[in-house]
Amino acid sequence: MPGNLQVSKPLEQTFESKIVIPDEEEEAEEDENDSPIEEVRLTVPITDDPSLPVLTFRTWFLGMLSCVVLAFVNNFFGYRSNRLTVSSVVAQIVTLPLGKLMATTLPTRKFRLLGTNWYGSLNPGPFNMKEHVLITIFANTGAGGAYATSIVTIVKAFYHRSLNPTAAMLLVQTTQLLGYGWAGMFRKFLVDSPYMWWPANLVQVSLFRALHEKEENREGKQTRLRFFLIVFFLSFTYYIVPGYLFPSISSLSFICWIWTRSVTAQQIGSGLHGLGIGSFGLDWSTVAGFLGSPLAVPFFAIANCFCGFVIFFYIIFPIFYWSNAYEAKKFPFYTSRTFDHTGHRYNTTHILNQKTFNIDLPAYEGYSKLYLSILFALLYGLSFGTLTATISHVALFEGKFIWGLWKKTTLATKDKFGDVHTRLMKKNYKEVPQWWFVAVLAVSFVLALYACEGFGKQLQLPWWGLLLACAIAFTFTLPIGVILATTNQQMGLNVISELIIGFLYPGKPLANVAFKTYGTVSMSQALYFVGDFKLGHYMKIPPRSMFLVQLVATIVASTVSFGSTWWLLSSVENICNTDKLPKSSPWTCPGDEVFYNASIIWGIIGPGRMFTSKGIYPGLNWFFLIGFLAPVPVWFFARKFPEKKWIQQIHIPLIFSATSIMPTAKSVHYWSWLVVGAVFNYYIFRRYKKWWARHNYILSAALDAGTAVMGVLIYFALQNNNISLPSWWGSENTDHCPLANCPTEKGIVVKGCPVF
Repeated sequence: MPGNLQVSKPLEQTFESKIVIPDEEEEAEEDENDSPIEEVRLTVPITDDPSLPVLTFRTWFLGMLSCVVLAFVNNFFGYRSNRLTVSSVVAQIVTLPLGKLMATTLPTRKFRLLGTNWYGSLNPGPFNMKEHVLITIFANTGAGGAYATSIVTIVKAFYHRSLNPTAAMLLVQTTQLLGYGWAGMFRKFLVDSPYMWWPANLVQVSLFRALHEKEENREGKQTRLRFFLIVFFLSFTYYIVPGYLFPSISSLSFICWIWTRSVTAQQIGSGLHGLGIGSFGLDWSTVAGFLGSPLAVPFFAIANCFCGFVIFFYIIFPIFYWSNAYEAKKFPFYTSRTFDHTGHRYNTTHILNQKTFNIDLPAYEGYSKLYLSILFALLYGLSFGTLTATISHVALFEGKFIWGLWKKTTLATKDKFGDVHTRLMKKNYKEVPQWWFVAVLAVSFVLALYACEGFGKQLQLPWWGLLLACAIAFTFTLPIGVILATTNQQMGLNVISELIIGFLYPGKPLANVAFKTYGTVSMSQALYFVGDFKLGHYMKIPPRSMFLVQLVATIVASTVSFGSTWWLLSSVENICNTDKLPKSSPWTCPGDEVFYNASIIWGIIGPGRMFTSKGIYPGLNWFFLIGFLAPVPVWFFARKFPEKKWIQQIHIPLIFSATSIMPTAKSVHYWSWLVVGAVFNYYIFRRYKKWWARHNYILSAALDAGTAVMGVLIYFALQNNNISLPSWWGSENTDHCPLANCPTEKGIVVKGCPVF
C-alpha cells in the first residue's frame, strides 16, 4: 500500500523517444533488452524523465483527500450486508481532471516556506504522471483499510465489552506500521529483481499510460483513453441493474428454480449456499468483488486455482458431506458459523467468565464441544496444508534463486538480476536508507508493546506474544512475497497465527485475535508497501518520495478507519446483532462475524480442544504433512522432464489455497472469475495478443471504476434516502435457494427447513 519543482518537456514526449542515460553506447544497447517478463515488456515503457516534479502541493492535497475518502467509504461499507469495495482506480480517474484544473488555476509564483530556506510553488507546471502515481498510492493505502478494526468491532458489538480508545487506536496504527520493517529488509529481492513482476501493478501502469499518453487518432482504431471511457460508461450505466433494479441477477441458480422443494437439489445448484452447478452471475462485482479482477491474474495461476477449486469443492467436500463425516449433515451446507452438539448456534455466554474474559472450563465441559460445518472445517485443514506447501514449494523451486539474490548485497547496473527499469532507478534516484525502515519498525514495536502491556492489559497479549508474532511475520514475508509477486495470489498467516497462540495461550479470545493481527497484518502491510514500491519502480518514482507518501498515508488511513469504526459502533443501534436488527437493516457485519467466530474457535475454545483428541477434528492435522510433501513429486518430475513445461506450471500452494476465500466468496463468484479469466488471459492473450497488450488492463480498470462509482451513487442517492422499488422476485439479494442451507440429519429442527 521529496520532489523536484522544475518542469521539463511535456509528459507525452517522454513516451515518444527513449531517454538514454549518458553513458557508453554499450549501455544504451543493453537497455533495449528490457524485461525478461513478456507481460511487462508489453505494458511498461523503458523511459524516464527525472526532472518531473513529484511531491507537489497537488500531490499532497489530492492524495490526502483521496486517502481520507476511500478509507472512510470502504470502512463504512464493510459493516453492510452488500459489501462494496471502492478501489484506488476510482480516485485515479477522478483526480486526473482535478489535477489538471489545479494546474490551470493555482498561482505559479514561488514562495518561501516559513522559517526555512526552501522555495516552492503551488503550481510548478503541467500536472504530470508521477504526481498522479503518488496520489494513487495515497488512495490505495486508504482503500486497503485497517484489519485491526475488526478487533474493536467484535469487542464492542459481539462481546459487548468496553475497550480503551487509546489502546484501540494504538493497536490499529501499530499493526499497519510494523510492516515497514519487513518491507525495508526484503525490497531488494521483491522490487529490484525483474522476475518479481507483480502482475496486478500492470493494470495501474496501463491505466496511467492511457490517461496521460497522447495517441494519434487512427481510422478504425480506438485510443486507449477513449476505450477506457467507453467501457467505464457502459459499466457505470449497467450496474444500476444488479446494484438496484434487479439484484438477483448477480447470482442465477436455475436448478433451485426447477426443484423448489428439494434440499439436495438446492445444495447442488445454489451459487451462494451450495455447489453452484449451472449457476452464474451477470454482474462485474460477482466476477471481481471477492477474488479480484481475473484480467490481472496470469493464466497459469488461474489454471492452478481452477484445479484446486474443482478438487476440493467438487470431490473432497461432497465426499465428506454425504458420508456424514464429522456429523456434517447436522449443520448447514455452506456456512462459517459455529454450532453445539444439537446442531444449533454455539452460545458463548455459557462458557465465558465475564469478569476475567477467559473460558470457564467447568461450564464448557457441561455444555458442548464446538462443531463446525464440514466446509469450514476442511478449509482450516487446507489452510494448514497451504502453509507447509508454501514453505516446501519456495524451498524447492525458488530456493536457489532466492539464495543467489541474498548473496547480492548490492545490485550493480549490469547485474544479471537487473533489467532496464532497475538500472534507470539506480542511475537517477537515491535509495531509501535502511535506517529509515528500522526506525519506523522500532517506534511501532515500542508503541505496540505499550498497547498490549498497558491499559490494564485489555488486549490480553503478553510481550512474548508480540515478539513471536513479529518473528512469524518476518519468516514468511519473503516466501509469500515471491508467490504474490509472480502469481498475484497471496497466502495469509491467519490460521497458523491462530493455531500457535491458541496452543500457547488458550482461553483468551482477544490475545488470540491480537496475535493473529500482529502476525498477519504486519506481513500483509509489508507486501502492500513492496507492491507499491514496484509500481513506483515501473513508473520511475523517486524511492524516498514513495517512502514518505506511504508512511503518511498509512497513518492517515489508520486514523480515519479507526474513527469511522468507533463512530459506527457508537451510533448505529444493535449494529452487527442480526437477532435485534430490523429485517431490512444492512448493518449485519458479515466479515466481522467470520472474525468473531474465529475468535471463538481459536481463542476461547482453542486448538487444543478442537484439533487434538480432546476435540472433534484431530484428523485435520494430516494436512500439514500432506501440504509439505505435495510439491516434492512436482519438483521431481519437473527436473526429470525439463522439456515438459506444463509440469513446471503446477503450483501446489495455489492449488491448496484456491478456496481460501471461502466461505466469504461463494461458488458463483469462483465460476464467474475462472471463466472470465480463462477467456481473456488464455484465449484472447494467445489469439489476439496485440489487442490484449493494448486493452486488457484498461478493460479491467474501467469495469472496476464504473461499477464502484455507480455503487456509491446508488447508496448515497437512493438507498441512504430510503428510496426503493416495489418488492418483487428479482429485488431480493439472493439466488432463491432457501433450502440450500438446511441440515439434512434426521431429527434436526431448524425454522424454515423440512425435518428429515
